[in-house]
Amino acid sequence: MTRLLSVAALMVATVAGVAYAADLKSGPQTGENIPGPFHPMNITGPDAGKAVCLVCKNGGNPVAMVFARETSPNLSKLVKKIDTLTAENKAAKMGSFVVFCSEDSKLEDSLKAMAKDQNLTNTVLSIDNPAGPESYEIAKDADVTVVLYNKHKVKANYAFKKGEMKETDVEKIVADISKIVPAK
Repeated sequence: MTRLLSVAALMVATVAGVAYAADLKSGPQTGENIPGPFHPMNITGPDAGKAVCLVCKNGGNPVAMVFARETSPNLSKLVKKIDTLTAENKAAKMGSFVVFCSEDSKLEDSLKAMAKDQNLTNTVLSIDNPAGPESYEIAKDADVTVVLYNKHKVKANYAFKKGEMKETDVEKIVADISKIVPAK
């Protein structure tokens, strides 16, 4: 009986640990307001080469804001789809940007290549420090954090550890864009 209870307790602890690990909290959460301005170095877009507040530039408009540590095929797919939706929702003044949290000296060239390869015309790629903007509380173990907001209020938040974002996650995020733009 004691052995059975020990095994049951171990199983509960294991399941609780897995549930906790799967629950990665990164960035402002659904229902919260965006913490405020920050000034990443813009690599693409109209302010390329300048540290400009993209939150400020987008104002109260609907925005897809992504924080990433490095490029990946699924991130590129996500950014391309967000770029397309940003163009499709121009009437709603939708904005989108990706902030790469890194000190990689080669990242700027990689981002310019990504923008060219993916034909990104609406989504700004930028670089900030490895921790990201302090008030945004980007988790150290979050490889990708997606925040969809409108009128500075978060409508959806997704966070993924390295290698965990799958194509099905990209589709869920893209579907959630409807939470920030008015119905057509």
